[in-house]
Amino acid sequence: MLKFVKNHMESITGIEIYPMISLVIFFTFFVALFWWVFTAKKEYIKTVSQLPLDH
Repeated sequence: MLKFVKNHMESITGIEIYPMISLVIFFTFFVALFWWVFTAKKEYIKTVSQLPLDH
């Protein structure tokens, strides 16, 4: 089964760019998330963390 998929994928021209695009999207998302976590205001984090308990 894997040989069939591998041979089929190798026959598609220009497919080698898709792993690079997905890596860039993945990396960008987590860098942005990391930046947001360290720049978020502590009051906002505390308020949002208490929302499930306020019900």
